[in-house]
Amino acid sequence: VLTGRPINKENADSLYPVSAETIGINFARKHKIEGTDASALTKLRALTAQEIVDGGQENDSAGNRIYSGPILDGKLVVETAESAYKAGRQAQVPLMIGNCSAEIGGAFVSKAGSKEALFASFGENESEAKAAFDSDNNKEFAEVITKFNTDWVWGEPARMTARAFITKRVPVYVYQFGYVPTTNRKFSPYGAGHGSEVSFVFNTLNARWGNPGEATPEEKELARIMNSYWTNFAKTGNPNGKGLPVWPLYDTQKENIMDIDLDGKPVSKPDPRKMRFNVIEKAFKHRYRLQKIGI
Repeated sequence: VLTGRPINKENADSLYPVSAETIGINFARKHKIEGTDASALTKLRALTAQEIVDGGQENDSAGNRIYSGPILDGKLVVETAESAYKAGRQAQVPLMIGNCSAEIGGAFVSKAGSKEALFASFGENESEAKAAFDSDNNKEFAEVITKFNTDWVWGEPARMTARAFITKRVPVYVYQFGYVPTTNRKFSPYGAGHGSEVSFVFNTLNARWGNPGEATPEEKELARIMNSYWTNFAKTGNPNGKGLPVWPLYDTQKENIMDIDLDGKPVSKPDPRKMRFNVIEKAFKHRYRLQKIGI
């Protein structure tokens, strides 16, 4: 499950300089549709599903955004996930939620060009951010920004969602996927990138990204375990089953998660990202402008 969290409740925000309308026009132009009249609308409605999805492309060939994501339009989307949770409108069903350990690097969220600039953007929580992301002051900026991106967009919002569902007294299971094949570690030195867990969840290792080669026995076992977790959860609301490492329920006291480590071993333990999430949460609450790029 992937969730989003707002940085500002207002529609107009400096973090998102490109309007949804402009993104829509970019999308139309990519498909050689000009104008905003009824004729243009007819042509847009005639596009096939394949043309609309377009392999998940979010930019055109010139780099212009063509996908805005869900937006608050007051009709189809009338509130954010967070505001719905605060009002108690989350579904009363079991939840499994999590993310990969190193989703994406670079200038995905912040335009900071150094660790110092990134930590300074946390304002009064600068020292806490430094302690959370680089306590020994020995990490490369590339690693720090990758973890920051991951926590800001995926990790902390997942924790926020997990906590919201716990208030409904439903089972919640949280994971972090960090396995990287040894042949790919020079390209993914800080952990598992976005979508890395999918082929393990569906037990389709022959379709993995990055062409890591023939699956090892250990990888096949990890795929069996993860596929069983997801299948069991879909059937019963509980990922656990015979022959599987125990996946503990998440709660706000122990905060235990299922951590698939770098070597592909499923380990249940207290979430090691707690300090990072805490300072990210404070930044959200203070509405700090850490996010300089709309996504």
